[in-house]
Amino acid sequence: MIALPFRMRRPCLIVLGTLLLSAAAAAQEDAPAPPAPEAIDNATCLACHGDPSAERFVDPARFEASIHGAHQCASCHTDITAVPHDVPAAPVSCAACHQIEADVYLKSDHGLALTRGVSEAASCRDCHGSPHELRNSRDPASPVFHANIPDTCGRCHGKTEEMAKFHLSQRLPVASYEQSVHGLALLKAGNAAAAACTDCHGSHDLHKATNPASKLHWQRIAATCGKCHENIQDTYLRSVHGKAMQAGKRDAPVCTDCHGEHSIEAVKTVSAKVFPSQIPETCGQCHAAERITTKYQLSPHVVETYMDSFHGLALQGGSVTAANCASCHGTHDILPAGDPQSSINPGNLAKTCSQCHAGVSAQVAKGQIHSGTRPGLEHVAVSVVRRFYLVLIVLVIGGMALHNLLDFLKKFRAHYARMAAARVRPRMSLSVRVQHVVLIVAFLLLAYTGFALTSPQAWWASPFLGRVDWRSFGHRAAAVVFCGLALYHLGYVLLTSRGRHHVRALLPRRIDLVQPWQMLAYYLGWRRERPVFARYSYIEKAEYWALVWGSVIMAVTGGMMTWEDWTLRVFPKWFFDVVTAVHYYEAVLACLAILVWHFYFVIFDPDEYPMKWTWVTGLPSGADQTHRRADPHEPPPPEESGTGA
Repeated sequence: MIALPFRMRRPCLIVLGTLLLSAAAAAQEDAPAPPAPEAIDNATCLACHGDPSAERFVDPARFEASIHGAHQCASCHTDITAVPHDVPAAPVSCAACHQIEADVYLKSDHGLALTRGVSEAASCRDCHGSPHELRNSRDPASPVFHANIPDTCGRCHGKTEEMAKFHLSQRLPVASYEQSVHGLALLKAGNAAAAACTDCHGSHDLHKATNPASKLHWQRIAATCGKCHENIQDTYLRSVHGKAMQAGKRDAPVCTDCHGEHSIEAVKTVSAKVFPSQIPETCGQCHAAERITTKYQLSPHVVETYMDSFHGLALQGGSVTAANCASCHGTHDILPAGDPQSSINPGNLAKTCSQCHAGVSAQVAKGQIHSGTRPGLEHVAVSVVRRFYLVLIVLVIGGMALHNLLDFLKKFRAHYARMAAARVRPRMSLSVRVQHVVLIVAFLLLAYTGFALTSPQAWWASPFLGRVDWRSFGHRAAAVVFCGLALYHLGYVLLTSRGRHHVRALLPRRIDLVQPWQMLAYYLGWRRERPVFARYSYIEKAEYWALVWGSVIMAVTGGMMTWEDWTLRVFPKWFFDVVTAVHYYEAVLACLAILVWHFYFVIFDPDEYPMKWTWVTGLPSGADQTHRRADPHEPPPPEESGTGA
């Protein structure tokens, strides 16, 4: 044996192996082939299976019309070599002829699920139909004909309850698609070019969106949509968003982030994410998000400053012509302001703005477009004006307020002196006036802190922003004061002669059913003189008993909401929701009653304007002396025997 250098051994072994394999192949070709099984024609098979009573019935007409009709049965059922044959026959593998499609399918989500034993996973037969009746995909009778795809996919994905266990991202994929611009175009308008399920998800190569091989993966969305919207894809890829997407930045928006997925609507649809009035919210998904603006060093105020601008206010008011984000920045062709091709580049601003404001010049670029009069963001000239007016407002309005306060005090003293000189009987004792003031304070605090919970974004609720515990404490403290006042008043009306007298005077009487109709006749001119009231009219009685009724309801429901653990332990959840609803709507009713009823009769009534002084002085007003008379059956209350309380 010749010893070869080490570096030559491997090439020699490769050559030797190649020669041996070639010899083996030549010997195999020379060997005689095994005898082929006797051919079984389709007529032989259909002699049994064409009988409708057969267990494995095959309709001869449908089979001949199918795409497999030109083939012999035995070409698929290769294990059958004689008739009759063993039962059951071996399963037929589509991969025998469709190897490429089978390989792709087995790597898809459906194929992998089937391999794992998920019986619900779609197989060839589930989508294409029975092999004996299978039609060409261009045949309208085929389940995979383009217009039939949604129905075919819907056989499984339309079953919401059954699909729920697979935790798919879309809960109602078929129903939402049918209402989308694609679904309406395909199913309603008959547009054969409209996208169906397989156009976006793929067919044999279907994968979930998190798989980089999926057509729905965020970095492939543009290419998927670009199969139909090629020009838009090219424009998008040149934009700042498209370049960021290609650079691997997941935060960059792709088609579905702005337009939606299954629920894509036509641009002219009011509810569409890209309808003019919806665009600020759509863009705000990123440009108003602190994580995005901080990470990419973007301006954090662009959305809110736009909404505060004339354009934003007009858009919120329902204008469909006011400029929105896309009007100035573009849609698919958005570029940074520093790019000479950008529509918001200083050199292009005049052209951009002139689309709506004809005749504007390059002067429009001198200033902040979004800033308006927001402190710290406006031009220096705007800042000077803002500060000047803030000082001016404080001085002017403060001076007016001081002037009116002095006027108020002067008239108050004059009114008190006039009533005291007339030695009129007081209407409200000092105790009742103090109760009234405490009620005012508690009621206002309860209303303010309560509605601040239901309207946390309102400007007047801003003191509680980030301080939820302050609001909660303030509301409960006011509730304690309110309930304490209610208990004190209850003792006052039950345990004191003055209190009992007031309650007796406030009890409804027959005259209280008559006088409202007399007042209505007086208002309409059917009666010359207005009725004369006793100490308390139907107006004050309605207010008092409504206050009692409302206080009980608010105290009971408020207590059940405060101790919600006990309430939820004793009562069902729906009962707690009822309690919450009652508490909220009773508060709305009480506040509106105060504004509409009480404020009118004590402030805006021309006979009492600018207000009824009684709650401060305890003395009756001029209107009281004119329109009231003493009830002969009602003795004066003990505290009103003199002029003091």
